[in-house]
Amino acid sequence: MHTFIRVSIVIFGLIALSACNSEPSQQSQAQAPSQGVPVDVASVVARPVTQWDTFTGRLEAPESVALRPRVSGYIDMVTFEEGQYVNRGDTLFLIDNRQFKAEVDRLTAQLDEAKSRLKLAKQDLTRAEGLRNSQSVSQEVLDTRAASVNQARAVVAQTTAALDQARLNRGFARVEAPISGRISRANITQGNFVTAGQSILTTIVATDRLYAYFDIDETTWLNYQQNDSGARAVDDKPVAMRLANEDAFDHWGSINFVDNQVNAGTGTLRVRAVFENEQQQLLPGLFAHLKLAGEHQEKGILIAEKAIGTDLNNKYVLVVDSDKKVQYRAVSLGDKVGSLRIIESGLQAGDTIVVDGLQRVRPGAPVTPNKVEMANPETLESLNAWQQQVDQNKDLARVSADQIAGTR
Repeated sequence: MHTFIRVSIVIFGLIALSACNSEPSQQSQAQAPSQGVPVDVASVVARPVTQWDTFTGRLEAPESVALRPRVSGYIDMVTFEEGQYVNRGDTLFLIDNRQFKAEVDRLTAQLDEAKSRLKLAKQDLTRAEGLRNSQSVSQEVLDTRAASVNQARAVVAQTTAALDQARLNRGFARVEAPISGRISRANITQGNFVTAGQSILTTIVATDRLYAYFDIDETTWLNYQQNDSGARAVDDKPVAMRLANEDAFDHWGSINFVDNQVNAGTGTLRVRAVFENEQQQLLPGLFAHLKLAGEHQEKGILIAEKAIGTDLNNKYVLVVDSDKKVQYRAVSLGDKVGSLRIIESGLQAGDTIVVDGLQRVRPGAPVTPNKVEMANPETLESLNAWQQQVDQNKDLARVSADQIAGTR
């Protein structure tokens, strides 16, 4: 009997000890889910943003000249350095002008002779008119001498015109730059014969500013018209450009031409932007990426690219609510601005979203949020500088638009 009691006490003690040991473990398991998965979260960036439409085009020179000689002859000298910048009026080629000088001398002498004949004819006419009162000379003689004066005067005029042309030809032997710009190579070198109006000596392109032609599809054009009433929906928008080897759109220009009709075959409208080129960094023919300012939002929403998830064909983010649970939120994406992405719909100012650890949580699950910044100070400073450039160039674009409107 006593043995049975002792065994019962031992068993009861073991059961109690087991219960005590298992209770903390069960409590730990029950509390674990409530702690949530640790994730990095950040508040969305709310600031003024400008949407952009991107196009491609090529740079063209506003003026381009294929230089031809105005007189025929042999090239005496090429006076320019190939590829250099030349100013209007600079001498580029010298054509042997000896024949033109000789022609000027010949016509000068011929003009002197014609003037002498005119003087003599006038004197003869004066004498005949003096004898008319005494009837010593007939009317026929008077008419003949008056005609001689007119003929001599015509010869003087004809010779003067020929002399002027000869002097022009002598001047044309000095081939000058008709415009300022960058000159190409010399196609004709010293000692070669050139024909007036045919031989292309070289080419010059004006490069102080350059044009960029691009085509806007009709849907985009109509959107501009809807957002900005009036025919100047594109004229007063700034244009940013980057070249093939550049990442940033650091070249700023403005629209200075919009075609008067849409191309029915392509459904596009030809537009031209102009860019200053004081440093001569741009060349005609370069391929260019262009951004035309579109819709402006005073309270735009931007988030980090890594915070965006893909669900089939949808883009989404995970929003952390007040209960520290994540909620699925579909979003519409806008332009990329640096390392951030504009959100057109789905988020609002003040929202907090998961930026790192997107794959570790599911909608409705609790999380342990670790607050971080959506963008570093350098990125935000860059955004501010970019927006300042946009605002500044908007003013310049409006000035250009006013100039265009004044020519219509």
